[in-house]
Amino acid sequence: MFDEKKLWKDRSVHRLKEFGVYLRYILNGHLVVVLLFLIGTAAFYYQNWIRSLSQDFPAEIIIAVILGLFLTHSPVYTFLLEADQVFLIPLETRLKGYFLRSGLLSLVFQGYILLMVLAIVMPMYAHVSRNGFQSFLIFFIILLVIKGWNIAVNWKIHYYVQPSVYTWDMFVRYFINVLFTFLLFNNAHFLFLLIFAIIMASYFRSFSVRTKKMGLKWDLLIVQEEKRMASFYRLANLFTDVPKLKDTVKRRKWLDWLINRISFSEDKTYHYLFARTFLRSSDYLGLFIRLTVIGALALYFISFGAGQIVLSLLFIYLTGFQLLPLWNHHQNKLWIYLYPVSQTHKTAAFHSLLMKILIIQSSIFTIVIMFKGEWIFSLIILFSGMLFSFLFVSVYSKKRLKA
Repeated sequence: MFDEKKLWKDRSVHRLKEFGVYLRYILNGHLVVVLLFLIGTAAFYYQNWIRSLSQDFPAEIIIAVILGLFLTHSPVYTFLLEADQVFLIPLETRLKGYFLRSGLLSLVFQGYILLMVLAIVMPMYAHVSRNGFQSFLIFFIILLVIKGWNIAVNWKIHYYVQPSVYTWDMFVRYFINVLFTFLLFNNAHFLFLLIFAIIMASYFRSFSVRTKKMGLKWDLLIVQEEKRMASFYRLANLFTDVPKLKDTVKRRKWLDWLINRISFSEDKTYHYLFARTFLRSSDYLGLFIRLTVIGALALYFISFGAGQIVLSLLFIYLTGFQLLPLWNHHQNKLWIYLYPVSQTHKTAAFHSLLMKILIIQSSIFTIVIMFKGEWIFSLIILFSGMLFSFLFVSVYSKKRLKA
């Protein structure tokens, strides 16, 4: 006898336990300490920036644009597996309770994220509007209802096959979310908010009526669930080995000129392998670009000289730490052990690549500070970055790889 309640309970409990296991590794890592320091630094500068805002600052527009993104992105965590598109499709009509519980759990989790974002932007609103934090709870309750509406509409969209429907729905919902949030924080008349509520209800009803005789697109739901889990696995893989993590490869032919500079000699075998892996596999290159861009922007807007030095070293550390899994990227491939190449060549190749990456990042940070005209601090960041990179590669990384 099929029991959809038991199925949902088993799936959700198993997934939450899996999250708990990997979160223990993540929260015990050095990365959390660094992130807490970065958050504290960002909070300090954010508070000082808020104090400098004038009364005519468009806080409502900025808040609406930011919250609109978090309201519009409203996936449903279904806990579906690849085999479900074979075994559960015949039972789709009996899974309404299953998907309803998934939607409620999604609302709770995303509601918590929404609460955090609202807590971040609320000081800006309180300072500009002079209304304080007295409306915080009311705003959160209303935004939580809007979040529920977004999740419900997003679920109905999964009955469509056409990609254009998904694109247009994102644009329409984002426009509605931004406009409604702007009116809410701008203390618009209740009648305007009521009109928007009617429009939103009609929008949901139109999709609900059209999809009444349609079936769910199981393949799309499963792919989205796998992508979400893959993102979490990639994060957890920075702290421990994750057997379920699937590698993704992108050709990136435009970067071949970097590979072509490596000579075809025995001692360069692992240089070629690690360089190819960094440029093409998983998210190593994307991770380097994201951290470099975020670090460069942070350095550009921070005016405190000593803070710039510390921040640049923190981003170099974050980059190096998160690139360490590159060492074990091919550990489960048998043909690696067939190479007639000494282990010392592998170690030297990895350290060489890691050193080059960190020096490139240090150089980019130096150029950003030079662009600001702070030549002395730019030279300090260059030399301190190179020294830190050397110590990280030759001391810290060796200990981590042996552990």
